[in-house]
Amino acid sequence: MNRADILIHNGTILTMDEKNTVIPNGSLAISGDTIRFIGRKGEASMDARKTLDAEGGIILPGLINSHTHAAMTLFRGLADDLPLMDWLNEYIFPVEKKMNAEFVRVGTLLACAEMILSGTTTFCDMYLFEHEVARAAREAGMRCLVGEVLYDFPSPNYGPPEDGLRYTESLIREWRDDPLVSIAVEPHSLYTCSPELLAASNALALDYHVPLIIHVAETLSEIAEVKKRYGKGPIEHLHSLGILGPHMIADHCVHLDERDIERIAEHKTKAVDNPESNMKLASGISPVPEMLAAGVIVGLGTDGCASNNNLDLFGEMDTAAKSHKIKNLDPTVMNAVTVVRMATIEGAKVLGIDTVTGSLEVGKKADIIVLDMDKPHLTPMYNPFSHLVYAVRGHDVRHTIINGSIVMENRSLLTLDINEVIAMAKEMAIKVWDWVEK
Repeated sequence: MNRADILIHNGTILTMDEKNTVIPNGSLAISGDTIRFIGRKGEASMDARKTLDAEGGIILPGLINSHTHAAMTLFRGLADDLPLMDWLNEYIFPVEKKMNAEFVRVGTLLACAEMILSGTTTFCDMYLFEHEVARAAREAGMRCLVGEVLYDFPSPNYGPPEDGLRYTESLIREWRDDPLVSIAVEPHSLYTCSPELLAASNALALDYHVPLIIHVAETLSEIAEVKKRYGKGPIEHLHSLGILGPHMIADHCVHLDERDIERIAEHKTKAVDNPESNMKLASGISPVPEMLAAGVIVGLGTDGCASNNNLDLFGEMDTAAKSHKIKNLDPTVMNAVTVVRMATIEGAKVLGIDTVTGSLEVGKKADIIVLDMDKPHLTPMYNPFSHLVYAVRGHDVRHTIINGSIVMENRSLLTLDINEVIAMAKEMAIKVWDWVEK
């Protein structure tokens, strides 16, 4: 008899492998941090230390939030309904100058709780005091790729701009061998970073073989500013600097023309769609179907809670599918399977961790969620992929497993004291109001 640490059975397994294999009445066994068996119930004799009955639900890979600013949970609902540049320059940047490490720690713990409860097992973060983001994620038991945001102006964390790269390098060294936390180099954008900072950031990423992550072509005002400074659009500017490449992740990519998409595809640069944030800030709708047709790997992100208001990737999938359908006036665009892949295995490819997670396959790390489908809004179910995109929401997640550890069981968060985290977040919110009023 085979022995396992955790056995999940009695559910429909969506593997999200290359063939999008579906296994009805499936069983999945975990030993340590790794998936050791996937198949139909009864195909293998299995004894386990812990058994989870999916009760007819769906078993799938944990979702991957490919772009967010986790600690901005503490800005949720702050300064809504404003243009991006007004929102950044009049509210977000001034308040961020007053933040400290503890603020980021609490905001990230709140984000991790929200993500685990809604089925996200991996997130990619760009923010300040990222050592605290890494530590909070580790405490919560989440997988993450994080990087300190770099600007041409002083940071409340590392101080003068010239110290940003040194700080990033120290993060890379500190977390190099961690099983859950990885580090990226993350210059904020082309309008907040000089060509020299972008080039130096790129060199650091290449030296350490880590991703380079940048906000790119998010708004029309950004396009105008970059053209005014450099006489080129964002993608052309990056191309002229020799920065485009398979190590680069371009967040948002809303305003791209045909040549931009060709360049991204030629250089195997990855992209992340953030539809709800883009819609709320009226930035536009990214040409994701066109990028996919050109062979670009595209993941899905929520962006931060200040410009989205939640971290629920199930809601993000629904928005992604529908926004592109209405933009193209075509109901067949961005079908459910495509969108679910963006939130799982394609997201893993974007972050460079697809050999580790993103699909349920023997030998991969056990990042798994189980959905309770025995609910009125999920009954009946004819197509599980369609249900994931158009009917399921984060509160339908029943169990969450990350790296072989159960971090949520029967809707109970096991790695964090949710009441304590919420209480700390409410205390921080009082400070935010004080900062805004001053």
